[in-house]
Amino acid sequence: MIPEAYRRLALDLAESSGDFIRPFFGASDLAVELKSDQSPVTAADRGAEERMRAQIQKAFPSHGIIGEEFGSERPDAEWVWVLDPIDGTKSFTTACPLFGTLIALLHQGQPVLGVIHQPILRQLMIGDGQRTELNGRAVQMRPCARLDEATLLTSDPLNPARYQDGAAFAALQQRVRLSRTWGDCYGYLLVASGWADVMLDPIMNPWDIAALVPVIRGAGGVISDWQGGPAYPAASTIAAGPELHAAIVVALNPRPAS
Repeated sequence: MIPEAYRRLALDLAESSGDFIRPFFGASDLAVELKSDQSPVTAADRGAEERMRAQIQKAFPSHGIIGEEFGSERPDAEWVWVLDPIDGTKSFTTACPLFGTLIALLHQGQPVLGVIHQPILRQLMIGDGQRTELNGRAVQMRPCARLDEATLLTSDPLNPARYQDGAAFAALQQRVRLSRTWGDCYGYLLVASGWADVMLDPIMNPWDIAALVPVIRGAGGVISDWQGGPAYPAASTIAAGPELHAAIVVALNPRPAS
């Protein structure tokens, strides 16, 4: 059982970080730096995470925090918040709204609450593994049992070949009805709310994944790593409806010819 105060804090974190991020979006003078892994970062990323960390520390000082920009504090605590202030910074820095803020709460190391917040479109999704809501309304994944009827999303079409079986991914793209790069956390929001059927990423970090797990499960979906293993901790992600998930895993991991 998740205390109601923790849920309220998750929603407050989303609104507060969104208020901070919004003025930076589409700004012609937005400065973009490259981190050591060559991923971009801005003052919006850093400032939003600092704001959320300060709110958590004030409200629940015994809780742990894991954040993309400022690392970990008390990561072994019973309750740990996992923050990605801007998931999809490449989209954010090019004035494309396919990004969002990810906020997760872990209990004893597993995600039990997740938030995806798109502050420009003002879409706030929260899930607890049993129920997922978008702006206060319950949402569900749409039924889809056939690959040739599915809409498949991924963040970067080049990454499957870099990190997984690129040929298998390319073959899967040819089997689905529609394949698009409406990616990063916004793709998972679309899947959870019934606008797409499959979202996958061949390479992920803990702060990319944690919030997605209770959101997708609460919307009636299945989430795993690329090979069908546990969703968290993991280094890759597949999210799909229960009718499609197993077929996606098989398609992405074909057995070598004997």
